[in-house]
Amino acid sequence: MESVEDLTALALHHGLTVSGARPSLRSYIGQIWSRRHFIVAFATARLTAQYSQAKLGQIWQVMTPLLNATVYYFIFGVLLDTKSGVPDFIPFLVTGVFIWTFTSSSIMAGTRAISGNIGLVRALHFPRASLPIAIALQQLQQLLFSLAALIMILLAVGEFPDVNWLLAVPALLLQAGFNTGLSMIMARLASRTPDIAQLMPFILRTWMYASGVMWSIDKVFSHHDKLPHIVLLALECNPAAVYIDLVRFALIESFTAAQLPSHVWALALFWAVLFGAGGFVYFWQAEEKYGRG
Repeated sequence: MESVEDLTALALHHGLTVSGARPSLRSYIGQIWSRRHFIVAFATARLTAQYSQAKLGQIWQVMTPLLNATVYYFIFGVLLDTKSGVPDFIPFLVTGVFIWTFTSSSIMAGTRAISGNIGLVRALHFPRASLPIAIALQQLQQLLFSLAALIMILLAVGEFPDVNWLLAVPALLLQAGFNTGLSMIMARLASRTPDIAQLMPFILRTWMYASGVMWSIDKVFSHHDKLPHIVLLALECNPAAVYIDLVRFALIESFTAAQLPSHVWALALFWAVLFGAGGFVYFWQAEEKYGRG
């Protein structure tokens, strides 16, 4: 009678693996690539269904960030006078809101990537990273609708296309990589601790206030020179602020006139690679645990 070791060796020799076992990272990447059409279709279907019950339908994809920008303008720009000293405050604010919404929506959707599709996870065998990746792609598709509205606002306030606008493309692609990694991190965390989804709105609100969405971080540097260096460094390296700044410098003429610090692009690439690759590996390490318990 053959030993367990002999049977195991025989199974491995013929390509058999333990049911539910985590594949190698290289194999996992190949599985995801082979399901790329499913990922795109899943993201598109979610985007179409998102506002299907609302009378205004997909218009809410644009209306939501616009309404937020209007509220922030009156509270921060008018009442708190954060627009003082900020050139072109309306495009400054609207750009910040739309780019921030891209990141915050990706994170919140990521917390529901596994728990919100638990029936699919338990019923079918497929690489689970397909879900947070599809959700991040959905948010990128939604951003394209928002960018159309953003461009119309920029044109309405006198900002006209020039070659610098092309710089928004690599900036948004880097942000998309960063968002995808964060989405995968949140998907793994929330799959085991669902309460994280309830906590995230408070964390995101705090992060938004520290990201210069409705006020200029440069004014903090010029008027609060007594702040601890670590605080100023954190504000300067804040990934959300980095991506917002890149898009502002690409689209708003008064910002392109100033010299964009050379470290900003390096930081954008660093955060995209760190969270994009790191988030993917972190999610993959728990592949065999999703849908259990």
